[in-house]
Amino acid sequence: MSQSKRITTVLGARPQFVKAAMVSRAMARCNQQQERFVETIVHTGQHYNTNMSSVFFEELGIPEPDYNLGINGGTHGQQTGQMLDAVEQVLLDIKPDVVLVYGDTNSTLAGSLAAVKLHIPIAHVEAGLRSFNKQMPEEVNRILTDHVSEYLFCPTDLAVDNLSNEGINKGVYQIGDVMKDCALYYRKKAEGIEEDLLHSLGVTKKSYYLATVHRAENTNDLNRLKEIFEGITAVSTKNCPTVIPLHPRTKKIIENNDLVLSEHIHLISPLSYLQMVAMECNAKLIMTDSGGIQKEAFIFGVPCLTLRDETEWVETVDAGGNVLVGADSQKIQSALQKGFNQDALSREQLYGNGDSAQLICEILGQ
Repeated sequence: MSQSKRITTVLGARPQFVKAAMVSRAMARCNQQQERFVETIVHTGQHYNTNMSSVFFEELGIPEPDYNLGINGGTHGQQTGQMLDAVEQVLLDIKPDVVLVYGDTNSTLAGSLAAVKLHIPIAHVEAGLRSFNKQMPEEVNRILTDHVSEYLFCPTDLAVDNLSNEGINKGVYQIGDVMKDCALYYRKKAEGIEEDLLHSLGVTKKSYYLATVHRAENTNDLNRLKEIFEGITAVSTKNCPTVIPLHPRTKKIIENNDLVLSEHIHLISPLSYLQMVAMECNAKLIMTDSGGIQKEAFIFGVPCLTLRDETEWVETVDAGGNVLVGADSQKIQSALQKGFNQDALSREQLYGNGDSAQLICEILGQ
């Protein structure tokens, strides 16, 4: 009998919890006949609000993390440095065979740097994504992580091409997108809560817009943030208000700058993942600067306006389901007036068949 592979998963931000849930579940299925994986979960603490962290372990069926490092706040450098030190100590203690990281956060980079310096193979889920804007901390994180990883799990053909253009061809696997696994799995579960949730927020199906604004490029630039809210205000009405689950950083900036928003913009606390899925599926349109939500909108067949100047998910734009509007009030209004080609909204095959987590386990288990 072959020895089990010891996997240490390093995560710390909301989207990573969602992806890790699917891969952890796939590992558990693989272990039913023979124990092939022993997973240790290390939570850096990057997202520490209850609605942004611990609730996911309960709601998504992820085991409680074996380590919670409690690191949050500070500058990017301070946060990453503290995480690097703490994760290194964990890896020295448990000596895993593979360190598994997700996406493009400071937790991703810290886990990757700690592993590579200890000569531990790294598996990067969502490898090869590029916005080609190195002003974004996420872009720097994902590039550095890709260049030290041994297993590069790409969600799309374009991601594979991006790696090839950077000279990375070994250990590259196009396995589809784990977020599609999540979207399909949790869309069904979210049906049970959507009626009560929409009622509690005072909205009905397909009669509201959903918006999220959290990226530093928007929240740290007051002019961009004001322009975004000006555009959202212009399109929000009594019959079609905009619901915004408010990121703590965005909330603080709004309060500190006394920004006055339209009565047709409903600011609410962050939602759990299942609640967010329910809101996305039933929205008339989504406005967001989140990469994950852009993709979920596309999979759910909901039109999306991306509040950024570029996107890693260019396939959604090419297919006609997503429009880049940046932080431009006029572009937001124009895109809504123009409308969307409903037939082009959901080419789900772009992101695999919903079995990406299983493919990851098969490759790591070899």
